[in-house]
Amino acid sequence: MNLKIVTIIGARPQIIKAAALSRAISSQFSDQIQEIIVHTGQHYDENMSEVFFSELNIPRPHYNLNVGSASHGLQTARMIEGIEKILVSEKPDYLVVYGDTNSTLAGAVAAAKLHVRIVHIEAGLRSFNKSMPEEINRILCDHCSSLLFSPTTTGYNNLLNEGFPTELKRPANADHPAIFHCGDIMYDNSLHFAGIAESKQHYLSEHGIDNQDFILCTIHRNNNTDESARLNAIFSALHKITLELKTCLLLPLHPRTSKLLEHNLSPELYQKVTGNPYIRIVPPASFLEMILLEKRASMVITDSGGVQKEAYFFKKPCIILRPETEWTEIIDAGAALLTDADEQRIIKAARYFRDSPPQQYPDIFGDGKAADFICQQMLAFA
Repeated sequence: MNLKIVTIIGARPQIIKAAALSRAISSQFSDQIQEIIVHTGQHYDENMSEVFFSELNIPRPHYNLNVGSASHGLQTARMIEGIEKILVSEKPDYLVVYGDTNSTLAGAVAAAKLHVRIVHIEAGLRSFNKSMPEEINRILCDHCSSLLFSPTTTGYNNLLNEGFPTELKRPANADHPAIFHCGDIMYDNSLHFAGIAESKQHYLSEHGIDNQDFILCTIHRNNNTDESARLNAIFSALHKITLELKTCLLLPLHPRTSKLLEHNLSPELYQKVTGNPYIRIVPPASFLEMILLEKRASMVITDSGGVQKEAYFFKKPCIILRPETEWTEIIDAGAALLTDADEQRIIKAARYFRDSPPQQYPDIFGDGKAADFICQQMLAFA
């Protein structure tokens, strides 16, 4: 069977996830699956987007909508308009979307209206907090998809609890969807790129962390960066942790977040943080640089869903700067702690992992062959 799929990417994590599927198609399914890649332009910064295509050897997008930043409604509307035109022109068998961003939602809405079957990769994830835009996006996308691929057992069970059927009927469609527990496509990538990432050794030297323990930290969620009280609590904790543990903390910051520090931190705390010899604020790291940092760090502190998982992939304890997580398995495994933006809880978690690092990391994210499985099922249920 010759299958045509349109893959929607837009945010940095989706570009990375798409690498695994594109790699599987080109290496094993090139005579059966044709992939058309659409970049919405949701992340359009050079280091947040363009560099990933060259670094990860992802096929160049056939289309780029260049929507840029805007309010949720306006950004999503622009994407829907552009994706709809492409779907009418390309007439694909499936539209493939990843995760829970505005690009995901826009692709799902455009495809559903045109009766194009939707493949949702990372289906079934739930934080059970509908104040998060991502939660709304992932739920709406799941409930209009035909093939749903969950990376974890918990995600699969969430779909069952919401009424999705266990029986697999061919062909799959929105009225009779097929759901699968397939493992995590990002685990595929982490295994594939772990060795390649060693070529970025110079990055560690440039920031003076090549021969010492360090904590890796990422902060990007709007409620953490835009709310002054939360940002102050987080950075006060980071300041105290580094001084107490006498450990360097590397913080690759999105340009937007970096600009907010001086504005949202109290003047006293801003001076302490910028004067702290252990805290090193640097520009965003590339994917391979992040993989290397995750491999070498002694601990990870983050509000990123993807970085939580990658810390687990590389067997590193993780402090999660959110009140909940869709990756509940890593909490249950004892490899991560939820602290939200609570200064004392963050400090307590850092002390706990210093004194009692996790000893076991159960195999909960599959076998590293999720992309192959997804391709096989798209063909089987077409």
